[in-house]
Amino acid sequence: MLFTVATQLLQQIEASLTELNKIILGKEQQVRLALTCVLASGHLLLEDLPGMGKTTLAHALSKVLGLEYKRIQFTSDLLPADLIGASVFDATTSSFSFHRGPIFSSIFLADELNRATPKAQSALLEAMEEGQVSVDGETHALPQPFFVIATQNPQSQSGTFPLPESQLDRFMFRLSLGYPDPSVERALLKGGQGRSALSQVQRVLNAESLLQIQRLIPKVRVSDTLLDYVQRLIAQTRQDDLCHLGLSPRGAIALVTSAQCWALLQGRSHVMPEDVQAVFVAVVGHRIVGKKETQGDQLARHILHSVDAVGNRLSSTHVTA
Repeated sequence: MLFTVATQLLQQIEASLTELNKIILGKEQQVRLALTCVLASGHLLLEDLPGMGKTTLAHALSKVLGLEYKRIQFTSDLLPADLIGASVFDATTSSFSFHRGPIFSSIFLADELNRATPKAQSALLEAMEEGQVSVDGETHALPQPFFVIATQNPQSQSGTFPLPESQLDRFMFRLSLGYPDPSVERALLKGGQGRSALSQVQRVLNAESLLQIQRLIPKVRVSDTLLDYVQRLIAQTRQDDLCHLGLSPRGAIALVTSAQCWALLQGRSHVMPEDVQAVFVAVVGHRIVGKKETQGDQLARHILHSVDAVGNRLSSTHVTA
């Protein structure tokens, strides 16, 4: 059954993309994927070489969404209490009171996440999965909505600690920006828009519009034929002769949810195979481990090209206002 999406919401989404593309030049696909991840209530991991614009994109997303955010620079001496807070003794009341850490924000920006030790990294596990943190036997709920946007340098860089599979699986998307095209780089060298223009980014969305979009995503129809295609892709990631580690159920759910969100951003009320294909590498690449030291993204592309999208006969009906 078709549903109606207010024209204003779709216009806000397009306006958000316009604002983001003013800052991250020539990376329209990656920018749309990043926004899709956040709108689908997912955590976002940006992995690339230093100086590629990872932190700039994270800052721009925060500004466009109009949500409270806090940023922490992850270092090797960071402790879990530096993130989640700690119980502090109050001499005036002779009791302990919990002082909240920076993770108590709608958007938590973890800059260079893999420069912190595994002990500090593990402080995010409960927060990312359950939207809460536990300190001294007490549970504290995090604000809603709550997103982690993390940046990390490649593991080949010195001073990095690899993220464990359990933490990687909690990120809905992993994206890389890569080097800019020559024409874009020429514009940057001439003093074009970039990080210096962050102060000019306009807030387009807010908590209420974000919730409206999130309520629409589960209503995007996923046919049995489309689910058959998704399950064939999932099964391929779990082939013993291809992968040491296949796609988890959490990852499979993330694949469907993000495809629904991608379809919604295209103005459609149902998911088509191209929606799954658009988000597949971003969802799957960091979750699977191939044999013969094959990179996850490379393996994900191979799987995507080796599985036929049987039943690709869905109509292209668009959502109307």
